[in-house]
Order: sequence, then C-alpha cells, then structure tokens
Amino acid sequence: MRIVRFPLGALLANGYLVYDELGKAFFVDPGGDPDDVMATIDGNSLKLEWILLTHGHADHIGGLNALRRRYNCPIAIHERDAQMLIDPMKNLSQFTGENIKVDHPVHLLSDGDEIEVGSISILVIHTPGHTPGSVCYLASHGNEKALFSGDTIFALSVGRTDLPGGDFSVLESSLMKLEGMPDDLRIFPGHGPETTLGRERRNNPFWPREAQ
Repeated sequence: MRIVRFPLGALLANGYLVYDELGKAFFVDPGGDPDDVMATIDGNSLKLEWILLTHGHADHIGGLNALRRRYNCPIAIHERDAQMLIDPMKNLSQFTGENIKVDHPVHLLSDGDEIEVGSISILVIHTPGHTPGSVCYLASHGNEKALFSGDTIFALSVGRTDLPGGDFSVLESSLMKLEGMPDDLRIFPGHGPETTLGRERRNNPFWPREAQ
C-alpha cells in the first residue's frame, strides 16, 4: 500500500493518495487545488476509484469538485456531515468568501461500513466531536494498516471542538473507540505530521484519562 501526502489549500490540510500494487487508488480529503494530485495519478497510471472525506469542513473539500470532474469517481462522506457539502455556511467556506458547494452526488456512510479499493479494504469508523459526521478510515492491505484520522486526532493534539457541531466530550468518546488498536498503527492526520497510536496514547494530553 503506497501512501502519498499532499498539503493542500490555504490551511495546508493533508490529502492522501493511497493505492495498491495494481494501481487501484483512493484519495482522502482533497482540500485545495488538486493539480499536483492529478499529475501524480496520471503520471503513475493510477485508477482513482473513490474520494473519501473525513468530514465536511471547507479546508478538506476545496478541491473536491475539480478532482471529481477529472476522474468521475464516487464521493463518500458520513451521513451526518452530508449537508455541509452543499451549504457554505455549514462548511465554513462562506466566512472566507469561497462559498464552496459540491455539485456531484455523494455516497452516505455509516459507522462500520466497508469499502474495497483493489486489494485495500477500508473500514469506516464514526468519530464525531470535531464535527457530527467526522470519521476515521482504517485501511488494510495484507498485514499493513493505516488510519486516516482527519481532524479527530493529530500528533500530540486533537481537532478543535469550538466550531459549530463540535463537542469535546463526544470527541473523547471517539478517541476511546481507537483504544483497542495496536501501538504501532500508523496515523495519517488531517494536519501536521504522521504519528502512531501508541505515541498518542502515551503522550497526547487530550487522550482520555480513563484510557491511560
């Protein structure tokens, strides 16, 4: 499983291109101009099969329309964040003058859904708190696993909960859903560097106290 990170948009939100040995690919969170993403997809003769959104904030969906128009692949978001894609007030783009609206149909996700992309299996884990429909995607390829956490958890931090729909106590409960996963699980967050679950359990000041 190959993972390529793209810092996108004004807030440098991490977008991730993930693909298997046969070139079947998905992309997580196209937050800004996807020209570099498309150059990588085309340059490696990849087939983009899904665009997966961890949540509906503008800094994670800013390049969605352009990427979807180029590759005509399905878009997926948790059902509780779906309205954010068509409402610039809810996705917060109205406050920056962008007024982002997604003009394509979307596939609505629920906790526990699974998506197959080539030889990669992707489990949807509903982790509300940053937004009501925030999710993490647990991608598995043989014995290799990776968690794409969006703004649920960062290296030594978590996503803010003071925006509309945010709730810190709900976010703590979401972190507890990750508690049983292995220490060496690689986490690819929505902002900042890669980390591991064990590092966050031991050192993240926001990790729920009862889990430590």
